[in-house]
Amino acid sequence: MTRSMLIYAALVFWAFVSLFPIYWTVTTSFKTAVNVTQGHLIPFVDFTPDWKGWRSLGLSPDTIFEQSTVRDEFIRRFFNSIVASASASLLAVLIGSLAAYGLSRFSYKFLWMRNKDISFFFLSQLILPPVVLAMPFLVLYKQLMLLDSLVGLVLVYTLMVLPIVIWIMRDQFDTIPLELEQAALVDGCSIWGAFLRIVLPIALPGMVAAFILSVILCWNEYFFAALLTSTDAKTLPVMVASQTGSQGINWWSMAAIATAAILPLVLIGVFLERYIVKGLTAGAVK
Repeated sequence: MTRSMLIYAALVFWAFVSLFPIYWTVTTSFKTAVNVTQGHLIPFVDFTPDWKGWRSLGLSPDTIFEQSTVRDEFIRRFFNSIVASASASLLAVLIGSLAAYGLSRFSYKFLWMRNKDISFFFLSQLILPPVVLAMPFLVLYKQLMLLDSLVGLVLVYTLMVLPIVIWIMRDQFDTIPLELEQAALVDGCSIWGAFLRIVLPIALPGMVAAFILSVILCWNEYFFAALLTSTDAKTLPVMVASQTGSQGINWWSMAAIATAAILPLVLIGVFLERYIVKGLTAGAVK
């Protein structure tokens, strides 16, 4: 009994620690400058909620139907984030699934590397600090005229999440019996036919999980979005970080934008949780 109580107490404490930043962000979007600086936390107890943060974006009830250049900019940045995240994730899943299938079903030899070494090489790309790639990407994108473009952002995001997709999908393909493909080949299917008709439908939960995880990672990415964009292709994380003025940081505006940016991810987590868990744990038990 005591052990169970300690476990539940630890879980409640960890849930509080994990959710408090979200709570702070949401409540800050309804604070005025005085409430922010004085650290008031509880609405209607420590402070009276105000629409100042949302009003500065043209998203408050009294400004939502009025013309607002800030709201137009927010919508553009929101659209850019959706296009960049979804496109890069889709491209990464398509390419990563093919690479993972090859690593799962065929044996490769490149110099001293075998399949496990190649797989680890892909994952090791995540260890490299993004700042190391800043200068090469700037020079390359300038030569290719991809600076401040959604196409350039999609390409770098694809490279960023591709290693994770490959590892997730390789585990998915490893759990699929090889006999199913052999039976399809005996029935007259080609290798591509067996892959498309037999393997992919079974591995679909893993593909969905890899896609959702990639979208989340791309959606939250800031470094490359700030480095490679200036005006047209800016995303929401860049807009959040730009909420500074001559008098300091506009915490209420920053919190309002951050809350709007968090909302899609919260909806993904709530409604697609079972697909994420099913896809990520499909290869856990054999």
